[in-house]
Amino acid sequence: MTRAIAANIDNQQGDEINLTPMLDVVFIMLIFFVVTASFIKEAGIDVNRPDATTDRPVENASILIAISENNEIWIGGRMIDVRALRANIERLHAENPKGTVVIQADGKSNNDTFVQVMNASREAGVYDIAIATVRD
Repeated sequence: MTRAIAANIDNQQGDEINLTPMLDVVFIMLIFFVVTASFIKEAGIDVNRPDATTDRPVENASILIAISENNEIWIGGRMIDVRALRANIERLHAENPKGTVVIQADGKSNNDTFVQVMNASREAGVYDIAIATVRD
């Protein structure tokens, strides 16, 4: 009888749960979520946008440009010089040709900086430009 108990104990120690199928499913789910996730590009700073009553959502907003209250221009978390703005917009537009430019101008920024950003966008070949506002 002791041999039977010893053999039973050996069999129980040899049984293990195979985690490979579960890891495969988790890995496939991870790939699915990474591929289907939409990544939002931020301009890099918080801007106090002006209020508007006639705003509408913009589809395919791929180029976000922020103008701070100190008239600094930000794209993707980096401050950009006005002279390099056109090249940056061209590069981002080449990555997503159907995308639009969205300008997030602070309410205290100058119109001159805003017009420079619009002109750089048009010179880069992007004519679909939107202004980010806060809905009332």
